[in-house]
Amino acid sequence: MDDPTALLITVTGRDRPGLTSGLCEVLADQGARIVDMEQVVIRERLILGILISLGSEEAPVREAVTTKAGQLGVHVEFEAMTSRRPGGDPMRHYVTILGQPLRARAVAAVARSIAGCGANIERIVRLSRYPITSFELLVSGGDPTRLRASLSTEAAAQRIDVGVQRAGLYRRAKRLIVMDVDSTLVQGEVIELLAQHAGCRAEVAAITQRTMAGELDFEQSLRERVGLLQGLPETVLDNVRDHLILTPGANTLLRTLKRLGFTVAIVSGGFTQITDDLRERLGIDYAHANTLEVRDGYLTGQLVGEVVDRKAKADLLERFAADAGVPLSQTVAVGDGANDLDMLARAGLGIAFNAKPVVRDAADTAVSVPYLDAVLFLLGITREEVEAADAEDPSFRARPRVPVPD
Repeated sequence: MDDPTALLITVTGRDRPGLTSGLCEVLADQGARIVDMEQVVIRERLILGILISLGSEEAPVREAVTTKAGQLGVHVEFEAMTSRRPGGDPMRHYVTILGQPLRARAVAAVARSIAGCGANIERIVRLSRYPITSFELLVSGGDPTRLRASLSTEAAAQRIDVGVQRAGLYRRAKRLIVMDVDSTLVQGEVIELLAQHAGCRAEVAAITQRTMAGELDFEQSLRERVGLLQGLPETVLDNVRDHLILTPGANTLLRTLKRLGFTVAIVSGGFTQITDDLRERLGIDYAHANTLEVRDGYLTGQLVGEVVDRKAKADLLERFAADAGVPLSQTVAVGDGANDLDMLARAGLGIAFNAKPVVRDAADTAVSVPYLDAVLFLLGITREEVEAADAEDPSFRARPRVPVPD
């Protein structure tokens, strides 16, 4: 029910200890009830909004707050309003903006797009200054489908990334993350590194490119590419493991997720001879991939067992979630190729990471910057929180053998 005696108090000025408590004590003395409150400090400059429901006459409250504000050296404004919007609270979404750089023109375009969908920005929080700039906007109202479509178009036009997620209790509570490996957790494609030793890298790379773009059947193309590796000595796998490089930000992402209590899994159309080592070195909970057949110390050009394809990845997501006791709504999937599409669709949040167009268009949100820890910002985790945790416990780190360009 609307409250005609609600009053919005806006306080601006230089921040100082005891300012908020002092104002709240005055309101308590006047019998006012705090309905809503928000505070932002930028370079020691304060913006504080307090919505109150009056328990007494308005004039004494204004006078008491104005007097206290004068003592604290801040400016105060008052505006009478209703404490609730007619029809109840509108649906809210988090809109995350990421860019490298993130220009003012791009932010203005996003804000204009939000307004054009009939939505309103209620709060803006900076998530990171580097290696990318990112902000989180709390947006209320507007049609969700129209909002996502409009912001997706604007993101492409401005060459930035924009993610839209329903605001709610479970956003930070996503407890399982499942990642693709090649061109996601690690740089490049493992099968191409193997093909280089067989003298057929260009041929394999061309097939891989078409497969990840969704132009070729994955299983058929994988068997064709693996066939080209026939006769390679098994020792080549050791060489490839030693030359793998993690994607920038991967180590930061993994150790932060572990601190938050996430279960971490990798699923790959690549090979267990690589992923099992990554699992051990990086402290990953689950790993599943294809297995290259080896006989008498040489690759036969065949696979052992069923192929991990698009459907299998999605099924593995469900299996890992069930085993970890995590609802699908609280899962995150990250991938780059057509082979990841079903997994991204089935997860609570599907993130296309430096992905092919067909994957970017289908995923909940996309990241085009080359840093895997940008995933943290889509979960609402700030760079300052990550750095503070690292400072408090510097020993809490994954210790991979593979190079980490964090």
